[in-house]
Amino acid sequence: MAVDDDAAVLKTLKAQLELLGFEVIDVLDSRVALERLTQEKIDGLFVDVLMPHVDGFHLTKEARRSKLNRRVPIVMVTGMDNGQTMRKGFEAGANFFLGKPFTRERVHNLLGATRGAMLRERQRYARLAYTSKVDCTWGTDPLKRFRCDSVNVSEGGMLLAPSGGLAIGQEFEVAFKLPDPSDPIRTRAVVVREAPANAIGIQFLKLSEREDKDLRAYICARLE
Repeated sequence: MAVDDDAAVLKTLKAQLELLGFEVIDVLDSRVALERLTQEKIDGLFVDVLMPHVDGFHLTKEARRSKLNRRVPIVMVTGMDNGQTMRKGFEAGANFFLGKPFTRERVHNLLGATRGAMLRERQRYARLAYTSKVDCTWGTDPLKRFRCDSVNVSEGGMLLAPSGGLAIGQEFEVAFKLPDPSDPIRTRAVVVREAPANAIGIQFLKLSEREDKDLRAYICARLE
């Protein structure tokens, strides 16, 4: 996402980012950007410092408070490259600064530093279509068990169908196997949302180091 109240600057920044292979959400009104940051997942944020309504410092702070985008790399775009502005920006949560006027070379160099972090954010939230049998168990007396199908998978969870009667907030044990050669993943999970067609979204709670590594490797290989 690129946010700047100057239409000419925003157009130039968007064009340069797109030339480097990025899909860009361009926003002129920082109030709109603030609302979208709470509703949409992005991989990185370029934000002007001086804007009416919501300035870049406040927008950065709110991005850091948001559930979806608190870890994204944030670049502040400004013509004020003094120490006070940079200090205030870093305190708000910015990672980098891009001075105005900027060139394609400077944008390219900056993206070289942020590309890894942006790819990591994409991997963290990416949901890949993935169908597998998933065993779910909970309770002790009696032990309850059912088998369902996964619809998609991410680093943090899965979409399962049918729900097996599990409701939001229910914790249970889940076991499934990735298609690549690896040991089965067996972990605790919690239902975080209900979806259409009697499906549920679950969040993994206690992935082991090996399980986390296997899942990340599977997703990364299919995103590249």
